[in-house]
Amino acid sequence: MNIDDLASHQTNAPLDVSVVVPVYGGSSALAELCGRLDATMRAAGLEYEAILVDDRGQAEAWGIICAIAAQKPQVRGLRLGRNFGQHAATICGIAHARGKWIVTMDDDLEHPPESVPKLLAAGDEDHPLVYGVFKKRTHAAYRNISSELMRRTLKRAFPDLNEDYCSFRAIRSPLAKQLDRFGLNRPYIDGMLSWLTSSTRSVEVPHEQRQHGESTYTMRKLLSHATNIFVTFSYLPLRIATFAGAGLAGISFLYLLYVVYGKLSGQITNPGYASLMSVVLFACGIQLLILGVVGEYVGRLMGATFRRPVYVVDGDTGSQKAPQP
Repeated sequence: MNIDDLASHQTNAPLDVSVVVPVYGGSSALAELCGRLDATMRAAGLEYEAILVDDRGQAEAWGIICAIAAQKPQVRGLRLGRNFGQHAATICGIAHARGKWIVTMDDDLEHPPESVPKLLAAGDEDHPLVYGVFKKRTHAAYRNISSELMRRTLKRAFPDLNEDYCSFRAIRSPLAKQLDRFGLNRPYIDGMLSWLTSSTRSVEVPHEQRQHGESTYTMRKLLSHATNIFVTFSYLPLRIATFAGAGLAGISFLYLLYVVYGKLSGQITNPGYASLMSVVLFACGIQLLILGVVGEYVGRLMGATFRRPVYVVDGDTGSQKAPQP
């Protein structure tokens, strides 16, 4: 085996763990994150790589990633062609990972790198998915309340979903690699994982205070994310629309009987324009709501038919590094 073959073999050799970090609004925390992660992995005796995926959230992010990758051979940077979203960026990193285990975490240091070995220790072949559970979250009050409501609603709408789902997770590589094969242009990783396995474990980890920047998850983005989850992974909106339509039909029929009875008995001499219009407008409103729900599903089907890419890689620091034999 010559030097080039040896270098290629060592570059592609499997590692103990790959840590995937989608980068959107926390680029200022990356240097500290990578430093703490390196110290933790060395102390645990784990061969690792860190994959930082620039999801085009901040203009300076790619320069910071390239600078870190130039200093740390374990760090690889990927830059997406545009903003594809946190879950698509995470799947991109997973697709390029070489570790036997793949850990996903946020870029803002709310997920402590020191807890990565704890997640890995809880996993095995029979439990290929481990979630980090936070006893107390450091988010704003509205964020904690909305997250809890979302969690409970999702559990009812999507019974197979692990109720401890979180973006801080450890996944065995064979399971994680399946995520890239779905081809959903608006993916939801925890929903997809619930389709693949029910053998999970949860480990309590601390939720640290954000030290750099501010959260980019606004209420509008949270609602948009929730809508995508419900429409893509649950039939609950269609069922609600069906029951609403059936309920409206039943109420309308009862009201019709009431009007006919009142007319025949003489109690109603003139039903009146106001009552008629109120029923018509109410019925039209329900119909438009049902059409809107159906339209959301049709739009998702069209997106799947067009085969829009889940992500597009526009830059890779790994291609700029000479392999070290």
